[in-house]
Amino acid sequence: MKIEHIGIAVADMELAIKTYEQLLQTPCYKKEQVASEGVETAFFQLADSKIELLEAMHEESPIAKFILKKGEGIHHIAFEVEDIIAEMKRLSALGYQILNEVPKKGADNKLVCFLHPKSAHGVLVELCQEIK
Repeated sequence: MKIEHIGIAVADMELAIKTYEQLLQTPCYKKEQVASEGVETAFFQLADSKIELLEAMHEESPIAKFILKKGEGIHHIAFEVEDIIAEMKRLSALGYQILNEVPKKGADNKLVCFLHPKSAHGVLVELCQEIK
């Protein structure tokens, strides 16, 4: 496993992109919408990990609800895995609460699933696997 990316919830994508381009001294290399989650994403590459900015596309989006409740900030940490199905089974057997029954297509050509924050000391954890 490695840290694949850290997801940051933002209220204004264009302003956040400018901020992170200045902060990281690197351009945003990709923007993408994930309709199933109601989010627009923007990615920054940092060595072999990434920063993902997430902006809600509508009020029912999990990101809109997150920002309403907690404000902008770190939303999740994503770990890249070799076999997402095997990891879901392993973690489920250990008692972790998996929020997806099956992995779903996420941004950046990944299959993803999430672990409930109660399973990871208050942190929303995303598991992701490259779609080959």
